Amino acid sequence: MANKSNVDITVIDKETGEEVIGSKAVTNVWNIFFRIVAVFAASGLSIIGAGSLVGIDTMTAVIMAGTLGVATVVEKLARAFLDDGKLSASEINSAFSSVDKKAE
Repeated sequence: MANKSNVDITVIDKETGEEVIGSKAVTNVWNIFFRIVAVFAASGLSIIGAGSLVGIDTMTAVIMAGTLGVATVVEKLARAFLDDGKLSASEINSAFSSVDKKAE
């Protein structure tokens, strides 16, 4: 039985020649899901102090900031999917790099 950490799940798309994460859609879905959770946490936690300065409840500020970050990523993923009906690794990474200020 192969060790999960030694298994390469990247595949090259025959049509575009781009690297696609995972040979199955489930791998992409979990990758995107956990990255969206991370976007929510990073966006929400970064605004905790700012909300109190302008009189907004802390939980409201966190939820609003997290939701805005997630909405930005989901919109970019949807637009990339609309182009060709697929999400390549570069399209997924590009969508998430828009909210990650330290990506490059």
